[in-house]
Amino acid sequence: MNKKLKIALGIILALVIVIAGSALWYVNDYYHAEPSATALLEGDENVTVTQIDNGLLLDGPGNDSALIFYPGAKIEYTSYLPLFMDLADDGVDCFIVEMPYNLAIFGMDSADEIVNDNAYDYQKWYICGHSLGGVMASYYSLNHTDDLDGLILLAAYPADDLGNMSVLSIYGSNDKTLNKETYDESKSLMDYNLTEYVIEGGNHAQFGSYGNQSGDGAASISAENQRKQTKNEILEFIN
Repeated sequence: MNKKLKIALGIILALVIVIAGSALWYVNDYYHAEPSATALLEGDENVTVTQIDNGLLLDGPGNDSALIFYPGAKIEYTSYLPLFMDLADDGVDCFIVEMPYNLAIFGMDSADEIVNDNAYDYQKWYICGHSLGGVMASYYSLNHTDDLDGLILLAAYPADDLGNMSVLSIYGSNDKTLNKETYDESKSLMDYNLTEYVIEGGNHAQFGSYGNQSGDGAASISAENQRKQTKNEILEFIN
């Protein structure tokens, strides 16, 4: 092997190591659920939390409606337990999907495994997502309009026309992570049957329980308040 070839191979190997290391760092650098959220893995007197193949089932007193949730990018899926435990307690069973590498872009079709499972016999199915999870949930809904009764976006927007899909869009007025210009432009993609709700004083991160998010605005209301308003709007949309 000549000297030039050895140098070239050495450079290529170094680049591979750098790229692999950067990728490993990226997927392992994520927002972790707060202890108050992970404590809910034990469930409570009204809601049973069960580990399923691709996430969690929050089984409450309701039997008719179910919601499948896609987490935001690089956010631990258990961070959303406080919001969806409350929703399950009020009659809508919830599935929180654990995405590969905490990135919904690698698990866009994760809802298939749940919707197609004969163990579940719900009359209505809804899909929901936060931030990037909402974008991926919107993509999923495009190809499964016959399976779903509605799409719920939390600080998110679709990337394609949603046709006649019923959509609930919720975001906080203090959200600095959501690209508001792009969001406003996307309204034409979901204007057939759009319900929009702005949480005054809410921000991007308080839909989950994972602490402050880089680049986000400061909330002027509590996380509990933001989750309560979110839950109430989802219930109204479903019922």
